Amino acid sequence: MTFFAGVLLLLPTLFWNQGPQSANTLRQAGIHEIAVPPDLASAWKSVSGFAIQTADPGQLTKLPAPGITIRNRQASATQAPWVVSNGWRLLRQPDGHFYYDAPGAAAALAAAEAFMYNAQAVIHTDEAGLAPLGQMLKFLTTVGPKDLPPKVNIAFVDDGSAASGEFMNLLVRRNLLFKVVKSPDPKADLNVALGEPDYPKSEASNPALLAEKVRANLTDPKRLLRIYGSEVVISRLMGTRDQGRIYLLNYAGSKYPIEGVRVKVLGNYSQPRLENPDASQTDLMDISRKANALEFTVPQLNNFAVVNLTR
Repeated sequence: MTFFAGVLLLLPTLFWNQGPQSANTLRQAGIHEIAVPPDLASAWKSVSGFAIQTADPGQLTKLPAPGITIRNRQASATQAPWVVSNGWRLLRQPDGHFYYDAPGAAAALAAAEAFMYNAQAVIHTDEAGLAPLGQMLKFLTTVGPKDLPPKVNIAFVDDGSAASGEFMNLLVRRNLLFKVVKSPDPKADLNVALGEPDYPKSEASNPALLAEKVRANLTDPKRLLRIYGSEVVISRLMGTRDQGRIYLLNYAGSKYPIEGVRVKVLGNYSQPRLENPDASQTDLMDISRKANALEFTVPQLNNFAVVNLTR
């Protein structure tokens, strides 16, 4: 069954279920490519200046809007942010087709998340979300090349269970870089599977504990990428021998900018370069090069940033 009609979607795309009378609203947001329900396709294709795809939300995998929620810590009066990330879902279904319902500023986060994981996705939002989404989509067209492979430490053997899904969710939230595999990978720094002695199924109800065990077994010195200074920033590392790219997504969104995000990446990189959607900050701070590692600080992370690396 065809989920998206026409050419393959290379970037996240707005799903818009309003008719051509709303064309000026989209133009004002800088959006010129949309996916529409099949029954609106003919009407929209008569409107100049728009690239039109069709999509049936009923045939797509629904994803929650990315962001944060606040949870009370047990036995404490403090509140801790819980990141609502779909990273593990997108890694689990690399050939999937996804649908976000993301109102307001969450639309931009959804676009950045789908892009970060190279996912085929459409994003439905309200009028308040159009301008942030348009700004993000414009930025994403400038990020390239888009075919850099992911760099990971961990091979996660996924049994398809809900418990393994929660396990992977915590790995994503802990910035423990992994790929999903069907069988152990001898080239990985660490192979992980629920049900192994170190990760028994009896502990599946406590995925946070399992994630900490993974971190301990991997050891921090081997981690390809580490993020300091925030619980709500999730990262991904892409690259080849000669170039790399770090994606940084602040799930608290532009409403709560994060100041002073410290990043450490393994590799003999020498020229980190920061790019972000609003171009408010292009200079990295406190760049430090050590043996086979590079550290730097992103002064302010609004919602999404890309750090390009060269040797």
